[in-house]
Amino acid sequence: MSEMTTQTYDVVVIGGGAAGLSGALALSRARRSVLVIDAGSPRNAPASHAHNYLGREGVPPTELLATGREEASGYGAEIVEGEAVAAEKLPGGAGFRVVRADGTAVTARRLLVTTGLVDELPPIPGLAERWGQDVLHCPYCHGWEVRDAPIGILALSPMAVHQALLWRQWSDDVTLFLHNAPEPGDEEYEQLAARGIAVVDGEVTGLEVSGDRLTGVRLAGGRVVPREAVVVQPRFTARSGVLDGLGLPATELEAGGHTIGTYIAADPSGATEVPGVWAAGNVTNLMEQVIGAAGAGLKAASAINADLVGDDTRRAVEARRAPFSAEAERQVCEHTLGSRRHGLQETP
Repeated sequence: MSEMTTQTYDVVVIGGGAAGLSGALALSRARRSVLVIDAGSPRNAPASHAHNYLGREGVPPTELLATGREEASGYGAEIVEGEAVAAEKLPGGAGFRVVRADGTAVTARRLLVTTGLVDELPPIPGLAERWGQDVLHCPYCHGWEVRDAPIGILALSPMAVHQALLWRQWSDDVTLFLHNAPEPGDEEYEQLAARGIAVVDGEVTGLEVSGDRLTGVRLAGGRVVPREAVVVQPRFTARSGVLDGLGLPATELEAGGHTIGTYIAADPSGATEVPGVWAAGNVTNLMEQVIGAAGAGLKAASAINADLVGDDTRRAVEARRAPFSAEAERQVCEHTLGSRRHGLQETP
């Protein structure tokens, strides 16, 4: 049996992204024993830079995570690489057991789940290869980098018109490719026309690339529409499989009558419906950006520490009362024995 098998922590953080490391940092500074289990597959790995992170604008994601690891470790947090594949409750409310893919396991009084999500792209050739470069989804993350460029919006849901109008803020050359999505209504067509957004019928079958640059969108009939960036709305699927054993299923999120993904439901502090389990970041908020995920990790850490303080206090009170209870019981026994020796009648 390895040392990891018997190690118990105040908190095990499952996921080592911005939310997880932020939570680990705060909990370690609160003098909690913390273990971070990181699968090493951050959602923003394809992106060259992270944006809208005050004080770290434009930082490469790998650099941000390396710095976060160093900071959390500096206060005592332990960080191990590997995938957490299962979590289960321990008998008697004694906490949780977390098992990694290599079979090692640890126990924890509380869990913070920050496993993020997976962007599921439609099976159109070229999209996955260009994802995070010039195939994009978030204007606040990438809009500035493609400002004034010819942008294509690939319609996949009724939200496509909203996307086109939103991206119009960054470029006056926006084209909506209807692909297989429902056709816009009359009012939506009027909005698109008023904003100068072109609409192209027909199924999109692929992308045109020259060298290492996107140059166009290819339609089923062979026509290529020049574009330098393509916006696509992926399906956001929470990485929540590790929670199956806790009876914590993912919830579907709908927008505009269309399911856009799944998430783990949690309250504003990150507490889930399973006592002792918190969630933060994209696993519970599909639209959260990096700085928001870090903030959510901090908020959850504060709630977890407060919960542990309450538990520590309860245990301390029980321990303090225990000697007095034993002494009281001893005195009652001595009184009863003395009464019997002297032939006195016990009072019920």
